[in-house]
Amino acid sequence: MELQLALDLVTTEEGIKLVKEVEQYIDIVEIGTPIIINEGLHAVKAMKEAFPSLKVLADLKVMDAGGYEVMKASEAGADIVTILGATNDATIIGAVEEAKKHGNKILIDMMNVPNIEQRAKEIDALGVDYICVHTGYDLQAAGENSFAQLMTIKSVVKNAKTAVAGGIKLETLPEVIKANPDLIIVGGGITGVDDKAAVAKEMQQLIKA
Repeated sequence: MELQLALDLVTTEEGIKLVKEVEQYIDIVEIGTPIIINEGLHAVKAMKEAFPSLKVLADLKVMDAGGYEVMKASEAGADIVTILGATNDATIIGAVEEAKKHGNKILIDMMNVPNIEQRAKEIDALGVDYICVHTGYDLQAAGENSFAQLMTIKSVVKNAKTAVAGGIKLETLPEVIKANPDLIIVGGGITGVDDKAAVAKEMQQLIKA
């Protein structure tokens, strides 16, 4: 089980400073969509150069031109790229083929996929590396979480690893761990606390136990 830190509402400079605090407790650092919108793939490149031993995920949420966008993210130093599960199979296949050329991985974000069980089965057959259930900001505000969806994909996915994201905090982490995903993605649960290192350390201890 791995821990991914999601950075969203920071600049590249602020993100690098933040990662320095928790570097030893995380496995993957995610350059979130808001940072990429604000600063471009330069943010991915800067983070990889600052932390060559960490895996860097570019949260591009690709919906089209899968091969091209994965190529550009890979050139910037991304180890993992996100593609939306709501897109078509051709986009996912193109992304997987391109990622393999670079020795990189594809994470499929299942946000807003209507029939998670059916779509997870279809995507699992396309050679992706991770399938992630993700409760976005807007639905988190409405009180939804990803745990039930995680159990659904865990029951049908045979090849890909499973990941979970959306509103996970230290107090809800034990519940997430019980579902046994391969990757747990935490954003504000670390970035929004005062002692980021202490919380990240505790999360790592729970995850690796």
